Amino acid sequence: MIRILSVLLSLTIALSACVPASTTTGADGKAVPKAYKIRKGDTGKIQFRMLDSVNALRGSAGRAPVQLNPQLNAAAATHSRDMAVQNRPWHFGSDGSSPVDRIQRVGYTGKLVGEVISETYESELETLAAWMEQPDTRRVIMSADSRNMGFSWHQESGGKIWWTLVMGN
Repeated sequence: MIRILSVLLSLTIALSACVPASTTTGADGKAVPKAYKIRKGDTGKIQFRMLDSVNALRGSAGRAPVQLNPQLNAAAATHSRDMAVQNRPWHFGSDGSSPVDRIQRVGYTGKLVGEVISETYESELETLAAWMEQPDTRRVIMSADSRNMGFSWHQESGGKIWWTLVMGN
């Protein structure tokens, strides 16, 4: 437990160095940070940063590392876009599809361990830290059954990000 907390603290400290500088002030006179904006060329960097962070957390808990899987990435991307269209974070697609349906559609032959979702303006590492604080989402990320991970997002023009992480074996 102490290892996991120290890893989370390290991630938070590292992430704080990446927070954009505040340039505007709100009605209360306090600085308002810029929205976390994802550029088109950042996809690989963000996915591998998440993979490395997940594997660091898993390793500190004695779990085997997971590998990034392109089919699970595709399922995650599809669901992130669909949640934005529906304007609600939930595990069922607008066509009634479940996480199992989505991984089968992209040709993933393994089994679903779980899906973790979020609607936020926060970065991927802030989102991971929030997921790790919740027992249900933490259980999916840390599952000893997981061998593969898919991770993707959809960012709206206003900055809101719809994150999806899928674990499979």
